[in-house]
Amino acid sequence: MDFGEWGVWTSFRQIGEDRAAEAAGAAEAAGYGTFWLGGSPRLAQVRRLLEGSEKLVIGTSIVNIWGYDPEDLAREFHELEADFPGRVCVGIGVGHPEATSDYKRPLSAVEKFLDGIDAAPRPIPTDRRILAALAPKMLATSARRSLGTIPYFTSVDHTRWAREQIGPDADLIAELACVVDEDVERARGTARKYAEVYLGLVNYTNALLQHGFEQSDIENGGSDRLIDHVIPHGSAADIAAAARAHREAGANQVCFQPLGGEGIPAADWQALAAAVA
Repeated sequence: MDFGEWGVWTSFRQIGEDRAAEAAGAAEAAGYGTFWLGGSPRLAQVRRLLEGSEKLVIGTSIVNIWGYDPEDLAREFHELEADFPGRVCVGIGVGHPEATSDYKRPLSAVEKFLDGIDAAPRPIPTDRRILAALAPKMLATSARRSLGTIPYFTSVDHTRWAREQIGPDADLIAELACVVDEDVERARGTARKYAEVYLGLVNYTNALLQHGFEQSDIENGGSDRLIDHVIPHGSAADIAAAARAHREAGANQVCFQPLGGEGIPAADWQALAAAVA
């Protein structure tokens, strides 16, 4: 799929599902190639995003395997594909052990789920699905059984290492939360509020500890070093430089998640698009 070099990432918690079409139109008008919908949506919920745009690729980041039957997911994909051919990418993931009581043997669970998709009457093609992956075995599975991977809340060092793991041909889509705000302390406060939940999830903290950070960086809401690197802030140009670092490290696409505002962050999307143009 042609995702383009830059995308946006948001959830209905941020923009409101009733404004989905408006949000998709704003992202497309700003020049982005892909709109990634987070918050563990049902795949059918992306229909409004597709209806609100003409060519925008819509991806999920991610549908959660613990809440889905793989045959149902495949059926929902083909219902959307019939109306919007070539524009849906199914991002699939296992979530986090802290959030899912059923969470166990995640790699085996993903393999079983993908087997279920492949056994469906109409499977989701390998080149129309992508996996959330942070660790080596899941990254290997992502390259073998999907387009590649969509890591979240990661460092540039992780992006570089993940590219080595998946090889040159698989896709690597890096999410980049950011704060378009040149007041340093206010921006760090916004970033820390967002980071709080992720610094309490072992999947993310393990990835940070293995790729550039120490335990002291994780504690007490995150060190300035960690916050500034993982959630860059400042002018749109400052954030564009951080995004380019992920691209130079091997990301095919960087998708921006501006923080700090309410509703559709259209102005931030436009500013960031202009900065990377």
